[in-house]
Amino acid sequence: MPTVPAPGTPLPEAAPAPSPTPARASARPGPPPRPRPRILFASTAGSVAALLVLVAVGIVLDQPLLIPPLAASMALVAGAPDLPLSQPRSVVGGQLLSALTGFAVLLVTGPGLWAAAVAGGLALGVMMAARTPHSPAAATAVIVALQSPTFWSFLGLLALASLLLVAVGLGSARASGRTYPVYWF
Repeated sequence: MPTVPAPGTPLPEAAPAPSPTPARASARPGPPPRPRPRILFASTAGSVAALLVLVAVGIVLDQPLLIPPLAASMALVAGAPDLPLSQPRSVVGGQLLSALTGFAVLLVTGPGLWAAAVAGGLALGVMMAARTPHSPAAATAVIVALQSPTFWSFLGLLALASLLLVAVGLGSARASGRTYPVYWF
């Protein structure tokens, strides 16, 4: 049993509390977890199907250069459906706003590499201001500024293609048991 000092006796100084050990810096995050087979299959099959349809439509309408940015869009929708970049608002809105940005640059400068660089950079600002971030769409602005496509047919094809990607994302999510979209608008 501890003894209590007599009244008036100075108390011994308490030892300083041990300083907490500094928390170890968290380890670097590793790669993402391997997807379940069902998710892997549904995402891959949906992406391949959507892109094959887009290639066919692009060839018929003489717009095959749209495939690279739309393939990147599909990769986001199917592979990372929770990201803001993958949501319908960003996929459709980002693509259309970037195309419009490309056409606006064309009006001022005409087609070319310099116009493409300006259009790609401005597209980022337009998407950020409109809260429709979608990185593949910057490539769409570049394509518009390089190729000078017909305004209405290009926008119509792009809107249709973007909506197709969202629809495939919905089907792929349903088939794999994932949630898509997190939000619409």
